[in-house]
Amino acid sequence: MSGFERRGGELTLDGVSLAQVAQRFGTPCYVYSRSMIEAAFRQFDTGLAGVDHLVCYAVKANSNLAILDALGRLGAGFDIVSGGELARVLAAGQSAGRVIFSGVGKSEAEIRGALAARIKCFNVESEPELERLDALAAEAGVRAPVSLRINPDVDARTHPYISTGLAGNKFGIPHAHALAVYRRAASMANIRVAGIGCHIGSQILETSPMDEALERVLDLVDALALEGIGLEHLDLGGGFGIRYRDETPPDIGAHCARLAARLKGRGFQVMLEPGRAIVGPAGALLTRVEYLKLDKEKRFAVVDASMSELIRPALYESWHDIVAVGPDQGRAAGRYDVVGPVCESSDVLGFDRDLAVAAGDLLAILSAGAYGMVMASNYNSRPRPCEVLVDAGRAIEVRAREGVDSLFALEKRLPPR
Repeated sequence: MSGFERRGGELTLDGVSLAQVAQRFGTPCYVYSRSMIEAAFRQFDTGLAGVDHLVCYAVKANSNLAILDALGRLGAGFDIVSGGELARVLAAGQSAGRVIFSGVGKSEAEIRGALAARIKCFNVESEPELERLDALAAEAGVRAPVSLRINPDVDARTHPYISTGLAGNKFGIPHAHALAVYRRAASMANIRVAGIGCHIGSQILETSPMDEALERVLDLVDALALEGIGLEHLDLGGGFGIRYRDETPPDIGAHCARLAARLKGRGFQVMLEPGRAIVGPAGALLTRVEYLKLDKEKRFAVVDASMSELIRPALYESWHDIVAVGPDQGRAAGRYDVVGPVCESSDVLGFDRDLAVAAGDLLAILSAGAYGMVMASNYNSRPRPCEVLVDAGRAIEVRAREGVDSLFALEKRLPPR
């Protein structure tokens, strides 16, 4: 159940006034519900209860330390794609033994750091990466735990920019080559074959492509078993979609229960990597109307948030619901493009929105808990916004707003000639 509801006409999150959050912390401001995040995680965890499992939260979706801490307390693992994300997980007080390291371009420094931290597993995405990992593990005097990420050539039927399981995508090892690569991995002195995995895309609304990918991976599991290559875990990735506009998200509990039934008795740990489905619906971006610009061919509501804070609409043409935070003032609604102050024509947070607004009004951009703050930038020298977590009736600032000085704190002027 969503924690966003109106009380006395005013939008609240878990009973906390968003207008008061904006007044206290300023705008733009990201705000998240801890209870919604925890409830979403439990859908996965409870659904997989019939098998040994680990739900590895995809840190790239939202990497705030408070969120990592909250999920870690529920027993989550963590799916990372960089050394920086590993550092965040450790800074949040979480165990490296529950971390899996994905991504196509792991550097030597990142691999060394992950080996030293003793992470659970590396999701290897190419033969050159496997060779690098074997060499660096030898250098460190350890055996690296490895799972090959298989590209099953399955269409996830999602936006092409977030499709990852087709033959033309950069991710994973082709299904047809996987058996040979596993044979090679099993022969390497400093590699320990631990698992197998796949990930076919993001914002997936139909689970049938996931089912198809699972069967293709299980074919490989059986072929490996015939060659004496046993596996400890099966990682089926993430990519579960959410509602942004009028989508019907998959039933997470039912899907996970079907997975548990299909895989029960196989003898390995089942892993998933959800990110968006856990944090996306739980977040909003609060922004204030600076001007209404009515003298153009279109009407514009110019707000203090921008593509620098939320790039998804500009990058993917993504839809986010935009609603007034305050109660209805009895104004006539108009149709507006909601735009930011950044000097790009693509700086549009929402086209053709029916809003009854005036300058100074507060708006909430919904379903912004995933791929919002993590993709924010300092373009146009804009300090990144603060982040606030609503927890048991309290609004807690979990990341302070950047100061202007931070924009150039690492830069230097030219020395005298």
